[in-house]
Amino acid sequence: MPATADDGEITGHTATAKPASPKSGPATADDGEITRPTATAKPASPKIGRGTDPAPDPTADPAAADGGDPPQGPPALDIDARTGGAGVRHCPAGGEAEAGRALRHTAHAGIGHSPAGGETEAGRALRRTEGLLLGLAAGDAAGWPAARHRAARMPEWTRRLTRELDTFAEQNATTTLPVPIALNQPPEPLRLGPSDDAEWAAFAAEAVLRAGDDTVLGDLSRQRRMRAAIDLTWNAIASEVAAAAERAPEVESAVLPLRARISVRAGLGNLATGLRPPATGHDNPHYFDDAACIRACVLAVAHPGDPRLAAELAEFDARYTQDGDGVHGARAMAAALSLALAGADTGTCVAAALAELPEATEIGRNARQALALAQIAESAFALVPLLEHQIVDHVYSYGIAAAETVPVALALATASGGRIAEAVPAAACLSRVADSAPALAGALTGALGGAASIPASWRDACRTLSGCALPRLTGTDLVELAELLEATQPAATGG
Repeated sequence: MPATADDGEITGHTATAKPASPKSGPATADDGEITRPTATAKPASPKIGRGTDPAPDPTADPAAADGGDPPQGPPALDIDARTGGAGVRHCPAGGEAEAGRALRHTAHAGIGHSPAGGETEAGRALRRTEGLLLGLAAGDAAGWPAARHRAARMPEWTRRLTRELDTFAEQNATTTLPVPIALNQPPEPLRLGPSDDAEWAAFAAEAVLRAGDDTVLGDLSRQRRMRAAIDLTWNAIASEVAAAAERAPEVESAVLPLRARISVRAGLGNLATGLRPPATGHDNPHYFDDAACIRACVLAVAHPGDPRLAAELAEFDARYTQDGDGVHGARAMAAALSLALAGADTGTCVAAALAELPEATEIGRNARQALALAQIAESAFALVPLLEHQIVDHVYSYGIAAAETVPVALALATASGGRIAEAVPAAACLSRVADSAPALAGALTGALGGAASIPASWRDACRTLSGCALPRLTGTDLVELAELLEATQPAATGG
């Protein structure tokens, strides 16, 4: 169900509206409440903390050992210029450990164990949120595209050389294929770790944190604050697009301090020209992709145990970048994660997701067929060839259609019995959809199993973001982010 307007404060998005094309000129603001993005608008927001546990720094920019070209990935801006103003804060020398302790103390308030020694419901909720974020990050890292995303932090010439080697293999009929390389550069960016999906999930988390901050939008109800926070978050980043567009001949060629899916780039370009949702998602060449499905997994944290509200919130966000199956997929993932965060079992979560996928749509048909295959498969691994041959499409240029990745994630969660150690490796075997299906499967099974279901080695490798897509999130610790998200939730009544 599309979101509706709340007393005229923040307008909702309707699925049936037929917006004007971006080429017809800028649209006006909705009822005068939210103005067109400008290059100077910077809303205040909570800050995502940085981890302090000693570990090799995966975020240090590699410098050329021979004095060559510096890295050509997205540049990290000054903190005041970072997207949305909600980036990582670096503490003064010697103060980072103290700041980290203060952050953890604040986030842990009221979360953990009861005086009797047993874990409280708040503690269990925190473990599920940690499982969601770490599971999503682990799935993101497990897919082969993650190495290419993380290679954006390497000097440009290393990526150019990889492309040249690929051309050489094609022209010379060699079966030795190139992979991302470091050569004489520090190899840290290429090591196992999360990439774009985890960073855009953290982007969605910023809206949840902003809505939970009583000093921001404090005069609105919780649901209206959440929608307003999402709108502020998108308009803040669109302001940067507007500023970049002023320096470029056209929006599409603007050089932005971020890396994003085609649907997100197009949606931001639409916002920068003055369009509003649902036009930003409808007039979008990749309206059908699963970018919003990744964000929806995190937005479900705002409504644990309420799949309807979670789905409506996910649709509100999805309309900025998606339409059709892209929106249906976001609603489905939010509904499933909402119940998983409340402790429901795999079957209940998958049934809630299926209820959000109309039977007459491609994503609805694929999901029902994939789940039927999951019921007869001996294991998640045995399900892989069935999904590969009957669900995954090999026609289009990109394997990120929500109509494929969401059904794959739901089917593998079912076939694995909600076990992340089985679902994610199986999803990674489906190379065509490995850019996001493992992350979606990891988010759902991670929330089902909680933080304890994530192997320690994967937890250590995937808890810190490298900033390969959103440089301002460099160093963000997903465990601390989970604590911050749980700290924004209303206090539970009773034990």
